[in-house]
Amino acid sequence: MTAEHIHFVTGRLAEASLKATVGKLASTLGFNYSVDVLPITVAALMSTKWVARHMRVPECATRIVIPGYCGGDLDTLAAVTQCPVQRGPKDLRQLPEFFGQRDSSLDDYGAFDIEIIAEINHAPRRSMAEVLGMAEHYRSHGADLIDVGCEPGDAWSSVGDCVKALRDAGHRVSIDSLQPAEIEPAVRAGAELVLSVNSSNRDAACDWGCEVVVIPDDFASLAGLDQTIELLAGRSIPMRLDPVVEPIGCGFAVSLGRYLEVRRRYPGARMMMGIGNLTELTDADSAGINVLLLGFCQELGIQSVLTTEVIHWARTSVRECDLARRLVRFAVENRRPPKHIEPRLVTLRDPKLYPPSDEELNRLANEIRDSNYRLFAANGLLHLINAGMHLSGEDPFQLFESLMETHPRNIDPSHAFYLGYELAKAEIALTLDKQYDQDRALNWGYLTRDEPSHHPPKRKMRP
Repeated sequence: MTAEHIHFVTGRLAEASLKATVGKLASTLGFNYSVDVLPITVAALMSTKWVARHMRVPECATRIVIPGYCGGDLDTLAAVTQCPVQRGPKDLRQLPEFFGQRDSSLDDYGAFDIEIIAEINHAPRRSMAEVLGMAEHYRSHGADLIDVGCEPGDAWSSVGDCVKALRDAGHRVSIDSLQPAEIEPAVRAGAELVLSVNSSNRDAACDWGCEVVVIPDDFASLAGLDQTIELLAGRSIPMRLDPVVEPIGCGFAVSLGRYLEVRRRYPGARMMMGIGNLTELTDADSAGINVLLLGFCQELGIQSVLTTEVIHWARTSVRECDLARRLVRFAVENRRPPKHIEPRLVTLRDPKLYPPSDEELNRLANEIRDSNYRLFAANGLLHLINAGMHLSGEDPFQLFESLMETHPRNIDPSHAFYLGYELAKAEIALTLDKQYDQDRALNWGYLTRDEPSHHPPKRKMRP
């Protein structure tokens, strides 16, 4: 049987990288290939009509793969070439996955067994519409239970109405209070879990008929925990144990030790951890903290976490926990460090960079024959290149001033705005050591927003 011959289309800039990637794939998968380097630098500027005019397809080709950013009708191109045409990935680094080459050990990735309880803080102060909106937001990001957070002081008279409204909207609900006068109407309205129970309300808990979270009377010594557990177990009340994690500087390390101790005492018990005490009270982005705490929970068999999104730097904690619980379960079950598995949790910096070398930039500057601007962030500098020009520097304002000193004839307000926008992205990439690719969104992991091409409409593509 004759091997498939795949004809790859690209621009000058990606030529070397594409050939290296395709060469490895062809060797592994056993196909023949050819690479058609068209007379344009950036493949994103291509259209299928333009490709049809410039492409040279060998007779032996059985399939054509064009860049993912190449716009236009594939059927028209296929009719011209008399060969099936596919739009490949937007990033050639994704070609192995495009051809089915992925880590087979990740085939079952995504399972989890840690439940996320998302707290609506200060619920009595909020309107019903606000409560329902927050609950839906949490659920859409992965929350399993919506926790109604009550406040110290008088019992909230509308707690039952709030729980009922949440239940009517299809949410599972927990109630966060120590007051029986507040908890009882919430349970009657459908709350299935009570946070929390200690010696102050454990007798009343025997009549609620739902699962409860048991906490110590004194966190540091675990005083009262065993007695509350014994009483509730004697009445067959389902429970989760929470020794309470404390913030850094207030006994964090010792509090983690309490979870180990409680697991030693009660090896088969369900447990919970309120991780918001760390994410909300630490001057650091929450994603890394959530991964570490959920990793601890996974290893110790803690099946639920309570989180919230009050402080601004933790406003995506529920989504982070949803990604983190999948990552840590995979790591623990496979006894494999959680590395190169869940790139969506890497938001500030990219997992890997692919900047052009000085040699590639210099070659590009010598080969370009058109006035379209190519922007790069490489080797600590911003680079602006077109025919006969290669400007570089650290400051986008100075770089633009240098460009204007060349008296360009193709800069109108729209084009200037476009260059300013792209230079701002490139500077961000340099500052954070991120990959910058012109006309593509910066990679912010799970926070990435899709970005269409913003080439100024008056710019014409020319070879």
